Amino acid sequence: MPILLQTLFANCDFCFIFGFYPKSIMDLHSYRQQYKKAGLDRHDLPEDPVQFFQALFIKAKEGGVIEPNAMTLATGNADGFIDARMVLLKEVKNGDFVFFTNYNSVKGHQLASNPFAALVFWWYAIECQVRVRGTVTKLDESESDAYFNSRPHDSRAGAIASNQSEVVADYDKMMDNFEDLRNKSDAELLRPSNWGGFCLQPAEIEFWQGRPNRMHDRFLYLREGEQWRINRLSP
Repeated sequence: MPILLQTLFANCDFCFIFGFYPKSIMDLHSYRQQYKKAGLDRHDLPEDPVQFFQALFIKAKEGGVIEPNAMTLATGNADGFIDARMVLLKEVKNGDFVFFTNYNSVKGHQLASNPFAALVFWWYAIECQVRVRGTVTKLDESESDAYFNSRPHDSRAGAIASNQSEVVADYDKMMDNFEDLRNKSDAELLRPSNWGGFCLQPAEIEFWQGRPNRMHDRFLYLREGEQWRINRLSP
């Protein structure tokens, strides 16, 4: 390859601007990763999957995962279309997974009409994935108030200023409103009624641990009343 092209290909900005990528970047067939840091054994698993999740969460944090509470949240509308996006887990409360959002956002409307969701945590540093499926309900308003009031001042202003997921008709006007809100006192920045928390009560939790040659360890916890049944799944 000519030196000039090698130099250009080394510059990612050039590739993005001109939409031109060397074959080595886009040839995904050859991408391989051997996972061999750890394994899972049935005898080592606790009977409570949330307890195990919390232990792995700490392991991920100590292992270098920058935001171990970052998770993919998948929701669906009444027509069967699925959306997925990254959100942040903010609490594990009585076995439920808690996150916060604008209730008028796409995910808020979808959860109002179809209160089922799935979560995925991917902790590359420890080669572990956790999948959670369950039903979703709104968090109590007093708890949403308490969390909103604990947020940084500017984050509270941003939550009030943003009509999340709606088309921005006037960007400058939106930012001016945000700046006006930033200049208000904490006492004036109250949680809007269209913003708050959701709780996902898990019906299933699956733990996936990467292993060499795709012979991964997978264990699925299925809720049965107050108990959990544990099955090993084929990789």
